[in-house]
Parts: sequence; C-alpha cells; structure tokens
Amino acid sequence: MPSKHASPADMNLLSRIFRPTSPQECPLSYKIDGVEYRGIPMFFRPTVKRRTIDCNITSYTYEGRHMTGLKITAEALVYRDYPVVDWIAYFENDTDTPSPIVSDIRIINGIIEGASPILIHNNGDNLLDTGYTITRTPLTEGTTVTKAPLDGTSCRDNGPFMRLQFDTFGVNIGIGFTAGWCAEFTAATEGASVSIGQRRCHMKILPGETMRTPRVTLEAYTGDEAHGRNLWRHFYFAHILPRENGAPIPPKLCMHVFNDGGPEFTGTTEARQCQGLARYIERGMKPDIWWFDAGWYPCNLNWPQTGTWRHDPERFPNGLYPLGRACEDNGVQLLLWFEPERVHSGTELWEEHPEWLLFNNTENALLNLGDPACCDWLISHVCKLLKEYNVHLYRQDFNFAAAPYWELHEKEDRIGALENLHVQGYLRYWDAIIDAIPGLWIDSCASGGRRNDLDTLRRAVPLHYTDIGYGNHPIKQKQHRLMFEWIPYFRAHNMSWDNDEGFYENGGKPVDRFAFHCALAPALTNMTTFDGPEEEYETASVMLPIWRRAAELELRADYYPLTDCNADPSDWYAMQFDDPDTGDGFVQLIRNTRAEDDTFHLCMVVRDPDALYFFENMETGDVMQLTGEQLLAGIPISLSKREGVVWFYHTVTL
Repeated sequence: MPSKHASPADMNLLSRIFRPTSPQECPLSYKIDGVEYRGIPMFFRPTVKRRTIDCNITSYTYEGRHMTGLKITAEALVYRDYPVVDWIAYFENDTDTPSPIVSDIRIINGIIEGASPILIHNNGDNLLDTGYTITRTPLTEGTTVTKAPLDGTSCRDNGPFMRLQFDTFGVNIGIGFTAGWCAEFTAATEGASVSIGQRRCHMKILPGETMRTPRVTLEAYTGDEAHGRNLWRHFYFAHILPRENGAPIPPKLCMHVFNDGGPEFTGTTEARQCQGLARYIERGMKPDIWWFDAGWYPCNLNWPQTGTWRHDPERFPNGLYPLGRACEDNGVQLLLWFEPERVHSGTELWEEHPEWLLFNNTENALLNLGDPACCDWLISHVCKLLKEYNVHLYRQDFNFAAAPYWELHEKEDRIGALENLHVQGYLRYWDAIIDAIPGLWIDSCASGGRRNDLDTLRRAVPLHYTDIGYGNHPIKQKQHRLMFEWIPYFRAHNMSWDNDEGFYENGGKPVDRFAFHCALAPALTNMTTFDGPEEEYETASVMLPIWRRAAELELRADYYPLTDCNADPSDWYAMQFDDPDTGDGFVQLIRNTRAEDDTFHLCMVVRDPDALYFFENMETGDVMQLTGEQLLAGIPISLSKREGVVWFYHTVTL
C-alpha cells in the first residue's frame, strides 16, 4: 500500500499533467480579435525564464507579445516533493491604447491521456442539505461534464476540486479563482479532454490593466483513489494550508458568548465578552480562539447592516482593545468578523464613498475591490483596526451574490473585466493585511463555504465551511467526508438538533458526548455555555482530550472513509486515520439515531496483516489487542442508537 509520501512512480507521472516544455506547448488557449491561439506562438517572440524558488519548487515563465502589443505571460510551478504542476496566465496591456477583444481564455486546454476516465466531482456548498455531494461520472464516448459556479462565488453549486481517475493512475485538480471559473471535461479517444478558465471572458483590456486566469493545480498519482486522496491531503498540508508564525496550525478550540441581547453579537458588550472569557478560564476550559462574529459595529441589532467599520461606541466605549488585551494576557487568539464587500444603505461607506460602490437597486451595494483607491483605503483602514484591537485572526464573510452587480455595470466589450479585477483586488487586500500584521491568519467564509477555492485557501483557513446543519449529525458526516478529502483543516460545532425520536430541530439540546463525537474535526467550537451546569463541564472534560488527540492525527495521518455518507440518520458512520510513519491512528464509529442494526462489522485499512494493533478507548478506559489479519477479516462493534466510539491504536510490527 502506498504511503502518504510521493513515490518515484508518482513523480514519474508529472509528464502526464501538462509539465512545461516550451512556450508553444503550454496548455493555454485564447482568442484575440477572434483569432484563436494556443500557447505562445513563435511569432510572439517568446522568452523563457527558469527560476528556482526553493529546493522544492521551480518556476517556468513564458512571455510573448501579440502584434498589438498585448503582453501574455504563462507561468508554471513544478514541485519536486509532490507530482504537482500549477498553471496561471496574465494578459497585460502596458501600451497606451485598449487591446482588441480578448476572449475564451483557458489556462488549461488539452488532453490527459489514459484509459477509462471517471470524473469525481462535487456540488460545493449550495446552502442546502444537498450540498457537499460527491458524484462519479464515467467519461464515456459522447459524455461532457461542465462545471461552473454562477453567482459570483467560487463554490456555489460546483466545487472547484475534482479528480480524474484512470485505470492505473489519476489526477487531482484544484482551481484557484474566487469568482466565476468554468471547467469542461469531455471523453476523448486518447483519454479525457480538459478545459479550465474564467467563465465569462470577452473584453478589451484597457491601458495599464492586467487580467489573470484561474490558477489550476494538477497532481498526478499512481494507483487508486485512496492513494490520490491522501497524496492530495499531504500536498495540501505541505504547500497550501497557511502557517502560524511559520509552524503548522495545530488543532484549535474555539469558544464564544453570542446571541447575547440580540442576534449574533449585536447586543453584546465589552463587559459580557470579557466576563464570558474569564468564566470559561476559571472553570478550566481555556479556548485557543475567542470567536467574535457579526455585530460589533453600529448596526441597531441588525448585523447585516455592514459598511461602518468601527466599534459601536455605546457597547464598547473603550473599543475592542480591552477584549483583545484580555485574550492576549491569557494566551488566547482573538478572532474578529468582517464583511467588507457588502455595503448596506445608510452606512458610512454608502454615504461617504458612493464612487467605490456598484449599485443594483437593492439595499446592498458591492464594494468594488477592483478600484485601486478603494482597495488601498480598505487595506489601510482594516489594518489600523486589527492592530488597535489586537486581533490575531481576521474573519471575512460574504453573504450575497456578486455576479448581478458585475453584470449590470459591464459593457458588451468588457464582459468579465469587473469580476476579474475584483478577484485581483480581493487577493491583494488579503496579501496586504497578512504582510502588515505578523502572525495574522485568515478565516474564510461566504455564507459558509461558497468561496473555498484554492486561491482563497492558499491564504486562509475555512473555519466556518458551511451555514447548514451545525447540529444535524448525518448532514455533517457527509460534509466532513468531502472536507477531509479536499480541504482537510476546518471547524465543526458540537451542537445537537436531534430529539429522542431522531428528528432534527434547530432548538437542539445541551452539549453531550454524542455531539462531541459528531464534531471530530481539526478545529472545534465547543458550545458548552460559560454559565452552564457542572454536568456540561464534566462532559467536556472527558471529550475534549479525545477530540484534541484525534484532531492531531487528522492533521498528519492518511484518511480512509469506511462507510458511505448519505446524510441518512438510518446509517452507521465510520472513518479511519492512519499514520504510516508512526503506526498510530484511530477509528471512529457512530450509530445514528435511526440505525436499526445493533452491530457494525468493522473492516479497517491494514498495512501489515502480521502486525499487532493495540487499541485504547479513552472514553471508557477499555483496551484490546488484535492482529492485522483479524482486522482485515472484520470485527463486530456494538453501539446503542445515538452513540459513538473512538478507538485509538498503535501498531507494532512483529
């Protein structure tokens, strides 16, 4: 069984995924003034630059000029520790006249050769219970699959992560473009034809402007889907997931006091926030992150009234610094929520800077981050607040569709231009605040997980990956199934919305052990209330060490889903994490509220049938010893309805 590291056979597959060879052969395609081009032709007088970024990454840059003076640059990053290639291209007008129409830009347009291709894709976060659904589509003759989010976010109804599985190898594909990308997969005689670019693209490029394509990351792997899944996870940990002061982000326990005098944080005060933090710590439950979400600004108990970015002076007469200082003094990181791109009528930005806004005859306008002056102001203003308030984690939300605003304000010869410039401004803003504040990291949110493309995730962690099903355990199981595979650092709530009959209700019940079992993610928001009964704290004292030990394994081990995840309370749920480097791991089983079978036949992934597996149940203190051969044959595990179990194990090779 392949380990979590790339093998020589994996690395030898680089040539299958558009490895850079020459300007003419790069997988870029586009039209200029209606004429189609592929790569950078010889008559564009291309240049080639090779640059070593570090011992693991080499950059290849191909640059040429169209006869009109338009500069075209394609860059590939080739990784040496994983079989990965990144591609991105730029179209820059550094002349003093507008370019001809540039259209149909595809950063990837070519064929991946291989037999029996199957496209494994998903529908992203659609703000419904049906989101995070994985689909398998064989690319047989005549089959075409088109993927494209349509509302201006990058994950609505179509997730930007997909996999092509061939008979003896596969290719993982991640798309980085925080707006409307498109991808098309078509059966081809030699394998699968792949085309990826910006969905709406038919524009003149004005003097001084640069337009960019999505960044596409391709990773090849040998063998089956399980190896592809884990090779992607470990590439993600090595090269995508942001770091905290240079170190990998460890598991994080998040806590808060919310719905305190108003929805979200609209009624809370300095005293209540500091009191809640102090009370948790006094009771032996110190968080890693203190979560301060929407409503800290003037908004009259209406948190979507965004656009005045300063603290509410009535509730926070001393600003947010006292809370930030209290967090700092106790070794806790303060997280603070913003939604800068949505500007509500009547707020300061609406009244003072209408020139920066795109209106759409509604009470909300879109802050135009493609305007350099607007972006510069936002960088300066937010950096000042973050420093003043002593914020460690910047949380950005985005709760409405941007596409109608861009489309309303564009001309026929500028289709896609506002959108492209906005994406560039959004990333420039994030890069600037990260650079300005040492140690700062970002939580990405867009009504949950509608913006978790790879460009965003190279800069942020999706602590809040969905707005759906926090306490609906089968729905969370399906969501976690996809997250562990593609975006393996995320957060869960330990809420329970189920009643004794197994139905789900938003009212919920107090945090119990089952809620902890169903929230086994790398980061956790513990919903134990700061003034709750002692029984809740006793439950947390048992379950939090189990969560943290499991979360540490989730951030370094291979992931194996052991059951399907159908969001069905009649199902059992099982997963395994196994670290081949240390021999450690754990397996978790959950019997959902309506699962009729009393016993589950557990068949684990086993690396060595002759090895001994020493198991420990931290919750009960039980231990057991089994051989790899016994585990391959399967063992019966019995649980009551609405019960979970985690068995940690260590492997000893005989």
